This record gives sequence, C-alpha cells and structure tokens, in this order.
Amino acid sequence: MNYWLYVFSGGMWDEFRAAGANVAGFSHARRNIVTQIQSGDILLCYLTGAMRWVGVLEVLGPSKNGRRIWAEAEYAARLDVYPMICLDADHGVPMPHLEGLVSFYESAKDAGKYKGFFRSSPRIFPSKREGDLILCLMRDASENPVSRPVDPVKLGRKPVWKLNVNPGDNGKKCVATAPEGEETVEENSSDDTEPEPQPGGRRHTEIQYHLLKLGRDMGFDLWVARNDRCAVWNGCKLGEVAGLMPSLPTQFNSATAKTIELIDVLWLRGNSITAAFEVECTSAVYSGLLRMSDLLSLQPNLDIRLFIVAPDSRRKKVRQELLRPTFRLREKPLTEVCGFIAYDTFRRKIATIQELNLTHSLRPMFLEQEAEYFAGGRG
Repeated sequence: MNYWLYVFSGGMWDEFRAAGANVAGFSHARRNIVTQIQSGDILLCYLTGAMRWVGVLEVLGPSKNGRRIWAEAEYAARLDVYPMICLDADHGVPMPHLEGLVSFYESAKDAGKYKGFFRSSPRIFPSKREGDLILCLMRDASENPVSRPVDPVKLGRKPVWKLNVNPGDNGKKCVATAPEGEETVEENSSDDTEPEPQPGGRRHTEIQYHLLKLGRDMGFDLWVARNDRCAVWNGCKLGEVAGLMPSLPTQFNSATAKTIELIDVLWLRGNSITAAFEVECTSAVYSGLLRMSDLLSLQPNLDIRLFIVAPDSRRKKVRQELLRPTFRLREKPLTEVCGFIAYDTFRRKIATIQELNLTHSLRPMFLEQEAEYFAGGRG
C-alpha cells in the first residue's frame, strides 16, 4: 500500500463531496501516473489556498463512472474510492501542524513552496511514515473536531504556478491555472515524472530486524508491518525472516486486522498476540501511538504488552506524545499500558544475553521490567 497526494481547490472539494465522494478524477495528462495507483492505496486530500488536509480515500480500482462531477473540467482519469474521512475545511488539519515532521516541510523556510511537493497530483509520498502521520492527524481531527475558520478568499483560491513557456525568450514566464490544485511554485518546465517510493530509514529497519530476531530466538511467531517486508538489514529482507507468519490470525474483524497489519513488529503465540512494538526513529511518534490506541479501542479485552522502541535520545519526544490528552485521558490510558524501551541501552543488554546463550530462557515479562512508563506524567 502506498500513500498518494490528491490536491483540491475549495470549490473542487465541495463538488467532489456533493457527488458522493466516491470517484477521484485527474486530468488526462496524468493518466500514466494514475495507472500506477493500486487497489488499497490511500489518497490523502489537501486543500490548496486553505492549506488544510481534509480527506482520506481508499482506492478501490479504476472507475468507469463518466458522469460530470467538476464544473471546471472533466478529469477523465478516474478511480473508484471509498471515503474513509471527509472533513470540512474548518475542521481540517492545518499544514503548520506538520512543520518539522515531514520531508517537504522540515522548517519554516519550506513554508509556501514545500519543496515543490504540491506541484502536481497524484504524487506518491516519499515515505509510508509521512502518510501514516497525516492519516492519523486527520483521524484525530475527525474524532475530536476543532473549528478553525478558513478565510473564504483563501478557500476560493484557484491554484496557479509559473513556468517558462518559451525558455529561449529571455526566461519569460506566464501564469497558468493548475487543474489538480498546486501550491504556487516557480518551475522551469512542466514535469510529469514521479519520485520512486523511498525505503524506510535504515535505523528503523535495524531495530525491526533485531526485534524480530529476538522474538524468533524466544520461540515466538512473528509479524512485521506489511509495508516494511521489502526492507533489508544486514543482507536479510524483513519479509524473509524465519518464523514470520504469512497472515494474521483470523479471529480479528477487518478493522482490527487493518490496524494490526501496520504495526511494526508483533510477537505471537499461536493465535494470540503477546507483544506489539512500534519503532520510532523520526519525529513521527504520533502515528505509531495512534495505531496502539486504535488497537486498544477495537479490542479492549486483549491483554497485549505494548511498547514504543526508539533510540535513547528520543525518550523526551516519546514521553511528550504519550502525555497528549488523546492518549492519557482514555478509559485505559496509554501511559499505563504502553512502555518506552530505549533501544541503544536495550540492545547492549540483549547482546550480552545472546552471547551467554540465554535468550531461550527469557520471558515476555522482562520487557515490562526494561520499559519505562509515564503514567501520571512522571518520568
């Protein structure tokens, strides 16, 4: 599954929703890109001008629906979609909430142009984790709506970009409207190419690998996030680690299964999940915690040990995110059931245990003794 950017103007978003929000359309010029989008991929919807994230659409497949949806143009390269989340602009996630959390908005200097990421859509996200983060922020906005009125002028803005129509004419530029909705970006020419998906961070893959190896040595069945199975560490593809289950236990409903299959690492004993791990090496701690929270909400009676595993230097960030009201004020607070494991310290201890050939004697309870919990704001 990949995440794709889908950009709207305010008016186009209203037309899309009025038509049922079940058909995504793009210009004929983008048809080759649209054919790369697969069933199960996710379109993340962004309102240009208003600079709000407002929708999450699951792709069902190519669409034969030819009815007129948008007044501005036909947008004949179409996909059938399922609207997972559709927000009013006032309740959307403001772009400033992503500053420092995504590659296209690393700091204030990227504001406005966002490194050209919005110059065309559909556009594949450079990393799954960034897509996870935006999806989770929109899910939170849907469940806990906060009204932030949008300037009608910005909401009604028609996106434009500048390009050289004649490079030999002293660099003369003209302004053109962008049918899919694009931030104002200086470009020398139109660009119909897309970046290839980038592999996850090597540090993230390293930690996943060692968690899988430790679980295997302790005799557990294993699961690794479906989207990370092609990642490689130390010459080993994560999807080929011994003991990895080909599918999840069948007793879970579809909503639970979709949440579980994206958790970074699971240790299982038969059909029961013993421990769940989210690995957080970047700023995007929030998305992993939301998956843990969703799991508890969907299966409140499950007795699963939950852990955030991160480099020691990430402790402060993990604590800060765990203490958000969203997680701390639950009926079963995440601060009480989800522990932080400082990876670097933990890895050194496990290496010693492995050298002494004692791994097989470990029991899952030792994880709780190694983890740090921030219940009540302590720590």
